[in-house]
Amino acid sequence: MLYPYLTSLHGILYDSDCLEVMDQLKSETVDCIFADPPFNLGKDYKNKYNDKISQEEYYEWCSKWIKECCRILKPGGAFFLYALPDIAVRFAGFLHDRLTFRHWISLSMKGTFPRGKKLYPAHYALLYYTRGEPKTFNRVRVPIPTCRHCGKEIKDYGGHRNKLNPEGLNLTDFWEDTSPNRHKKYKVRSGVNELKLMIPERAILISTDPGDIVFDPFGGGGTTYQAAEEHQRYWIGSELYDCHHIYTRLKQRYPFSVTRDPKFNYESLLKDEDYSDKVLRRLKRKSM
Repeated sequence: MLYPYLTSLHGILYDSDCLEVMDQLKSETVDCIFADPPFNLGKDYKNKYNDKISQEEYYEWCSKWIKECCRILKPGGAFFLYALPDIAVRFAGFLHDRLTFRHWISLSMKGTFPRGKKLYPAHYALLYYTRGEPKTFNRVRVPIPTCRHCGKEIKDYGGHRNKLNPEGLNLTDFWEDTSPNRHKKYKVRSGVNELKLMIPERAILISTDPGDIVFDPFGGGGTTYQAAEEHQRYWIGSELYDCHHIYTRLKQRYPFSVTRDPKFNYESLLKDEDYSDKVLRRLKRKSM
């Protein structure tokens, strides 16, 4: 049995391998999964993680956690998988046999550089799959883009500006306002190399309602968990190396939430339901 590194009113985080965490969950238990895995590019994460293994070993490992993610996803649930395009096409192969394709969302990549005999890389991929027809699909609106210099609107919308919804534009599958900025040699979880909050937040808002359960197998800096807390979604997370960053992030933003017992019946999701509140409280105090 695994025990939590931290709990909050909405979530529970494990300092454990994601495969171990998913192994203790029943099938069809979560409503949404957001995954931002390491890309095996030889990055130095400053935490002793080996980001350069053989391609065969890397994709074998990826197939395992992707299959487990598919197993724990509820019917109608959503799976968002963030990756570089050349990796995303391999991930799509794993997903196509198990889930229903919804979108390849392109996220604009800023400040990159040419790479040999290839086109200038300009986007990251966010794969969006569901288990059958989506249980929830919320239309998210975004502000009408304006010039950062003059403040005027960038497009004229073919002369139909007056017909636009005053709440903003419908979100499309091309996101040019996210600025992932993930190309630096060194990853610094508390700095600009962290995945922007907007990305998992939009995924959660599109595919879930308050009270639904979100799972992120690669917690990193904790942006998915912050988005879930902010929008009253319950969450389960795992992170092998940077749990202390996540604790600091959540503690700063939700000081009265962190270290509280989750408000959802987490024990019912476990294969082994003998996981009492008393044990949760005792181990939580020890881990803090």
